[in-house]
Order: sequence, then C-alpha cells, then structure tokens
Amino acid sequence: MYAIVEDSGTQIRVAEGDEFEIDLREGAEAGSEIVFDRVLLISSGEGEPTIGLPYVEGASVKAEVLEQFRAEKVTSIKFKRRKGYRRNKGHRQPYLQVRVTGISA
Repeated sequence: MYAIVEDSGTQIRVAEGDEFEIDLREGAEAGSEIVFDRVLLISSGEGEPTIGLPYVEGASVKAEVLEQFRAEKVTSIKFKRRKGYRRNKGHRQPYLQVRVTGISA
C-alpha cells in the first residue's frame, strides 16, 4: 500500500516504513507525530488506485518525527567587476526526518 501526499507544495510518494525529509514545522520535536491530511492518491496494490479531486476524503498518513537537521550550506555570491562590489550570503535549510507509521483511507 502506498500514498501520494502533498506537503509544502511538493508531492511525495510514501509507503509504510519509508523515511523522508520535509520542511521544518513549529512544535515538531523528535518522537512526536505528524498527520498528513492532503492525500492525493491511495493505492492498495490491487485494482485501481483511489484518486482525489483534489484530495481523497477521509484519508490520512501518520508519520513519526525522527530528527531535526539542517541541510548543507548553499552560498550565493554577487559581484560587479572593477567596482569593488562583492556580497557573500549563505543559507542552511532546516528539515525534519520522518518515518511513515500508518496509512488510512
């Protein structure tokens, strides 16, 4: 059984036991549970999948938060030649590592 959920504008294919990263949410700590209620598709592996318009009614995916971490640093450099103008900026995106514990239709 698998599902396709929407989170922060991205669509993610998940099955029970899968681990994946999502954008950081307030109040989410290691060991807490997150419920994804924007389920676009559910398939049991047998027959036709249930496709939502746009979401499947009554469907949800539960996940457990494993850890909070930050991605590798991405640097942005701007400069204009011969003008003495240089700017460096770095960014590290915060993420949550989650594991799917259950899919309900």
